[in-house]
Amino acid sequence: MTPSKYRFNNRTLSLMVVGIAINMSGGELNSMLKLPLFMDSIGSIIVALLAGPWAALCTGLTTNLIWGLISGPVAAAFAPVAGVIGLVAGLCAQRGGFKSFPKVLLSGVLIALALTLVAAPIRAYLFGGATGSGADFIVAYFTAVGDGLLQSVALTVIGANLADKIIACLIAWQLVRRLPQRSRNQFDDAAAVS
Repeated sequence: MTPSKYRFNNRTLSLMVVGIAINMSGGELNSMLKLPLFMDSIGSIIVALLAGPWAALCTGLTTNLIWGLISGPVAAAFAPVAGVIGLVAGLCAQRGGFKSFPKVLLSGVLIALALTLVAAPIRAYLFGGATGSGADFIVAYFTAVGDGLLQSVALTVIGANLADKIIACLIAWQLVRRLPQRSRNQFDDAAAVS
């Protein structure tokens, strides 16, 4: 890839700003309701579908860094996780992972598996398994029944994120496929969505 491939045009940057706003809105709604889901990656997945994995990675990272400045260090600590979500969503999209309902489900599963590898150690070792989300109860339960902390966190992260990322992928897929084709064609790295 040439260095220009890593530069974003104004249209892509504008889309990234919208993606960040969608991510933060979903995350704040979850935070207020203390749900065991996160709903903070729909914007990154939309960016992945329209602008590719690098724009989605930057959208996820930037979302959590900004959110960390606003709400506290927990969100910023998970910036690598948000970046992985965007990156993997973009890679799945490039490989046809949003062409049909079963492929969208599989993309959600792959995203959840990838982010678990990054999120579980952060949650376990930086925060002792508790981050103030609705999933803390589940970590506490697994730990109380005898699982180790990292195992408890990994089980919780994969469990909560399987549902969350499948739902986020389905929402992003439905939104993007309803865009007029001429709107999708304005993005050079838009994935095939049907």
